[in-house]
Amino acid sequence: MGKKRTKWLKDDLDRRIVRELQRNSREATANIAARLGVPRSTVNGRIDRMEQDGIIAGYSVILSRNPSEEQIQCLTLLEIRQQDTKAVLHELEKYNEIRVCLSINGEYDFFVSIESPSIKELDGIIDEIGRIPGVLRTNTSVVFGRRFDRRYKEVAQRISEQMANFDGIESESNSMDADSQQD
Repeated sequence: MGKKRTKWLKDDLDRRIVRELQRNSREATANIAARLGVPRSTVNGRIDRMEQDGIIAGYSVILSRNPSEEQIQCLTLLEIRQQDTKAVLHELEKYNEIRVCLSINGEYDFFVSIESPSIKELDGIIDEIGRIPGVLRTNTSVVFGRRFDRRYKEVAQRISEQMANFDGIESESNSMDADSQQD
């Protein structure tokens, strides 16, 4: 009986590489290769393939919030002329202050969360967004307070679950290898 495979990962080595990257995505591939007992070129090739296949969607940095540098946040609804949707989205992607852009149904087309260090800067950004060709109208609400925020906790939980899943698959795979060697 063959090894249990995940939906996207090719084999046990892919799972082990992903687990190492989840622990520290900045780790040198030479160090990962040494820990896994494979050539560095193999690790580089596997990572490149997983990035190209969309298995590894990206690498991120999770910043802690500095209370002295609190950002002002607003939630903005955008109505977009349908034929301009792609062009508007391309323009919105240029704003680092836009943290989230969601496509929604109903009266508006996009829901964006914008953060800026001052209300004046926030006002300017919203004015600029309103002038993007294809944006028909906006509706903005300023956030007064954050009652709770599960985003960081959810991301951390998802990473932990993925690592546990990979560890479980690796343990099961090692167990199957040991069983097959005894036969």
